[in-house]
Amino acid sequence: MDRADKELDYPNMNTIPTYALYGESETGSESWLHWETITSRSQLYGFHIAPHRHEQLFQVLYLASGVAEVAIDEESRTLTGASLVTVPPLIVHSYRFSPDVEGVVLTLFARDVRAVLADVSEMVEDVMRPRIVANLAARGVEGEIDHAVRRLVVEADREAPGQIAALKARLMLLLLAIWRLDSAGLGGKGDRAEMLARDYQALVDAHFRESRAVPFYAGKLGITPTHLNRVCRRVFGASALAVIERRVVLEAKRYLQFSALSIKEIGILLGYSDPAYFSRFFARRAGTAPTTFRGRVKPADDDRAREGAQPPRSP
Repeated sequence: MDRADKELDYPNMNTIPTYALYGESETGSESWLHWETITSRSQLYGFHIAPHRHEQLFQVLYLASGVAEVAIDEESRTLTGASLVTVPPLIVHSYRFSPDVEGVVLTLFARDVRAVLADVSEMVEDVMRPRIVANLAARGVEGEIDHAVRRLVVEADREAPGQIAALKARLMLLLLAIWRLDSAGLGGKGDRAEMLARDYQALVDAHFRESRAVPFYAGKLGITPTHLNRVCRRVFGASALAVIERRVVLEAKRYLQFSALSIKEIGILLGYSDPAYFSRFFARRAGTAPTTFRGRVKPADDDRAREGAQPPRSP
């Protein structure tokens, strides 16, 4: 893999593997699309996919039937029936499936997804984030999502003129359907406050290590810090600073649970040169000291068995 596009570095994360696909540490190919049934890989691991992450891959898991226990960072859900999960690069995720599970996992390079969305820039950051969408039938979109996934899979297995163009078009239809799931009930794209909140969250994800200053983010959004605080309190129920601090704490928890770094080293990586100050900050926001948090979380199962599935394959 080309590591030049690596978005985030997790040094010493020896208990949380980074895979090309689950169980595969490297891929020698940079082809366009890979798809497989949920069963084909999960049954090799007793229907349990332990916590892991992908460096450059974007995945869509479509659950058609059966039960899936899904964990993405700190969010855990049990899904039954038609549901959807999207996982962008470097997000820690795990699954546990019922043996009767049916569905499909689509895997693409994140850069290719962004390229497909290049002409619809307002979709990019919304699509390229983790999501768990339960009960597609109740939303009235099960048929649309099911059709979009299945037509993409059929096209991937065809050898026909214009296949790449057809794949991109079908992927765009699927991504558009996924994007619209978030817009349902919000008046299309959502009002101005909701759009500002999404933009702010994306900026925090990109810059939380280097800046905790609310005016920095307000300036990038072209609004005042007071306005940004009003937006955050309305949409997130918290101040703009609290949104930043929650993101810092989430990253600290990842390091504490999945790395061998010391508390001091984690603090430095997150912009805290004084380990005592970092510990006080973490305890205030997380409700427990970092040493206590690390002591009570168990390392992820290091299920590193290798098997023979292929990386994203060329049509």
